[in-house]
Amino acid sequence: MALSACRTIVNGNSMFIIRNKIARFERWSFNVAGKLFRSCGSVFNERPATGQTVVTEKNGPVVTVGINRPEVRNAVNQETAQILAKELSAFDQDDTLSVAVLHGIGGHFCAGYDLKELSQGSASLKLKQDVNQGPAPMGPSRLRLSKPVIAAVSGYAVAGGLELALLADLRVVEESAIMGVFCRRFGVPLIDGGTVRLPQLIGLSRALDLIMTGRPVGAQEALTFGLANKVVPDRQALQAAVELAEQISSFPQLCLRADRNSAYHATFDSTSFTQAMQYEIDHGLPVITAESVTGATRFSSGAGRGGKFS
Repeated sequence: MALSACRTIVNGNSMFIIRNKIARFERWSFNVAGKLFRSCGSVFNERPATGQTVVTEKNGPVVTVGINRPEVRNAVNQETAQILAKELSAFDQDDTLSVAVLHGIGGHFCAGYDLKELSQGSASLKLKQDVNQGPAPMGPSRLRLSKPVIAAVSGYAVAGGLELALLADLRVVEESAIMGVFCRRFGVPLIDGGTVRLPQLIGLSRALDLIMTGRPVGAQEALTFGLANKVVPDRQALQAAVELAEQISSFPQLCLRADRNSAYHATFDSTSFTQAMQYEIDHGLPVITAESVTGATRFSSGAGRGGKFS
């Protein structure tokens, strides 16, 4: 009888211990899963219930513009292209915004134009041959924005997706990201600025390598080329791009935009060195009165000494 009672107590204690361990394991699993979900939120972000193909969020002077077609690796169809063009145009005209961050929701930046839509015939694209009219096939790629755009590149940024990344001033690229002219395999030309921007960005020889072979380019090679400005761990491109956008937004904006736009003019529009220099001083002189005197006063008072940016 005593032995039976002892067995009952031992078995009861054992079951109690086992139940406690199971409960602790379940709590641990739940916590780990929660942390994992939060850390991967930028990658596994679910599509909003409204079914928006482009998701825009404003946070102070920074706006994020997210392509939201994860089921097709954020390939852009005609509807999405029009919305992207509209959102980036709205950013450019909004005086409260300084920098836009373009990204893809669901783990990929953009896999190019939606070839399933193209397979229905070129008429479905409603192409406008005059580049001064309407949005480009990928949407905003014909725009001449007056303010900076940063691309947060994850997963695939290929074909038209690469061209969208080239629209940006800077590209923050995740370690596992892949860039390339993948449309080479299907006879789809670069008509969203790829042949215009890429040679200026990385040089003609390297650009022709990518354009003619269509080969994939990893993050480190992209960094070596100057195609990527910064490489970050996976799932961190959006956060890093937003932080960079916030830093850029903290500077005097008239001066920053004048210098940025002068660099673009010298690269794409000037016909001579003299013309480029004239554009620079014509657009730089008004900034002296508007911002430089105030900045010089701050410096004289001790701000920014020793190269400090805060």
